[in-house]
Amino acid sequence: MVDPANTTDDERFFLHSGRRWRKTDPSLPDDVKARLMSHLGRGRSGVRNSAKGDDGAALPRARRTVQLAKEGLGERGTPWWEQSAAERTARWTAALDELDAMHPKPDRTAGKSSGDG
Repeated sequence: MVDPANTTDDERFFLHSGRRWRKTDPSLPDDVKARLMSHLGRGRSGVRNSAKGDDGAALPRARRTVQLAKEGLGERGTPWWEQSAAERTARWTAALDELDAMHPKPDRTAGKSSGDG
């Protein structure tokens, strides 16, 4: 959670440990933000855990996941306040498309009975 006392005057950045960080795009729909934050958490976990037996591909993949999630959130790349509404939507849609392709959800219907028999 961001401490309001550490928010900069222009509402685009916040301060943490003396460092300025870009805030998440406030125009993100809640469901989009939640999906991007989920990918970000999994990516950060992957970066942290890749040192415990990285096969050579895990760390770059985890770092790419973090980068894409941060871009989708508007925290990296072109500043969100410099983008039109259409550009912002295109930014988070492209990030989610790539993230979802990298990390497909498991098929929850596999192995379940259809109830037809």
